Amino acid sequence: MKIANAPVSYGVFDLARDDTSLPGGEKLARMVHEAGYQGIDLGAPGLLGEGQDLTKLLHRNSLGLAGGWVDLPFGAGTDEEFLVAFESAKQMMPLFIAGAEASNLPAPKPTLADKGDERRRNAPGGAKELELEDWQWDRFSDRLEKVAGMVRSFGLEPTFHHHASTYVETPSEIDRFLEVGDVDITFDSGHLLVGGGEPTTDIRRWASRINHVHLKDADRSILRAAMNAQDPMREIWANRVFVPLGQGDLDVDAMMDAIMASGISTDADGWLVVEQDVILQNEADVERAQADQIANREALRRWIP
Repeated sequence: MKIANAPVSYGVFDLARDDTSLPGGEKLARMVHEAGYQGIDLGAPGLLGEGQDLTKLLHRNSLGLAGGWVDLPFGAGTDEEFLVAFESAKQMMPLFIAGAEASNLPAPKPTLADKGDERRRNAPGGAKELELEDWQWDRFSDRLEKVAGMVRSFGLEPTFHHHASTYVETPSEIDRFLEVGDVDITFDSGHLLVGGGEPTTDIRRWASRINHVHLKDADRSILRAAMNAQDPMREIWANRVFVPLGQGDLDVDAMMDAIMASGISTDADGWLVVEQDVILQNEADVERAQADQIANREALRRWIP
């Protein structure tokens, strides 16, 4: 198993504040390498460069590309909106190929996800009445098949990320997702906590359908406190629902033992990506994020030296 980190752990993602100075691609890669990780996620297209620039940046920092976020309106959205997103996703595939050329480490997995909508963004954690109907799952399946076929046509293998405030969030939605297609999932311990799951037990029943792992810890009390906010999704991120490993509701030791015992991603072909999504409030938070990721890496030395 190889271990990676991601730009989102350093505050670099779409919920970032406009008034905060964030590290660029070269600095991010350097920080991730210096913290002891072997790989990095892609972040926004172009953040780490494109083509040979991307390959050289990764090589320069002794990093592999682990994966990268590719969200589309699988569960909601018109056919026209889906086709626009599909074309954008297709244009991202050369980035993964360039990343794969940087090292002999495991190939990156384009990390598909549902885009969600306003209903789901207003209800992180999910609810039975927000779940898709049968006809919507049929449409989801058709869209997933189209995207997976496109990704595979580039010689890449997709993975699908269950995620807060989307139509694949709760354990029951993950179960249904696994019934409607052949794409395996990115198991994300933090998002599963937000979605009402129990990571150390749920991983065992999904083990045969997991091909990628995101390890994060979460403080569920932040979710409960944010439910009456004007923008609950942004509120939980701003209040740091995702915390350093061992400071939230995840039993990290039991989680890592379960990951290693399950057989998923434990051979040379697997990535475990440590994530701690944060919205940085000021430049001092960049140093805090860097320290958190060093601590997260050290916390896992027992399993991944």
